[in-house]
Amino acid sequence: MQNQGSKVTLVEPTETLREAYMVFYEEWKASGESFVPWVIALDPADFAGMVQSLREYASGAGIPEGWVSSSTFWLVTLDKRIVGAVNIRHRLTDTLLHTGGHIGYGVVPSARRQGYATELLKQALLRASELGIEQALVVCDAVNTASERTIRKNGGIEDSEYIEEDGNVIRRFWVSTK
Repeated sequence: MQNQGSKVTLVEPTETLREAYMVFYEEWKASGESFVPWVIALDPADFAGMVQSLREYASGAGIPEGWVSSSTFWLVTLDKRIVGAVNIRHRLTDTLLHTGGHIGYGVVPSARRQGYATELLKQALLRASELGIEQALVVCDAVNTASERTIRKNGGIEDSEYIEEDGNVIRRFWVSTK
């Protein structure tokens, strides 16, 4: 596993990365896995519209009732490949306190086990700090041991678990953004 620190950066969604994003999106879609974070499930057919919606969500405009403002970033390599995405919720609702947390992130299947997730969360925590979040809640399913390792590598301290109605166990971690 490599340290990806100087090789990747978080960027705000932009139309100039349309081609790279479509490769990222299509690979994820073809994998059959759930889209994580949720924002990558947005239909990119109207790419400019999707990017605009993501910008609006960050400012609090156009978000569905009961949702919170959130900032989305893409993890981009030096050769302009998008290998991951993160969605940072600006505050927690009761639901997010149990099952969603402040930060949802994911790495495309072909880029996993290369250190990208650890770097993605590290950079996301810095962005969360810029948003005024001092302690970020980051969660994962109990069966997702890779995500648990990533959270712990970034200083995650485990809180109580939460069991969803379907029996799925959510592991909850608090991480300092400082």
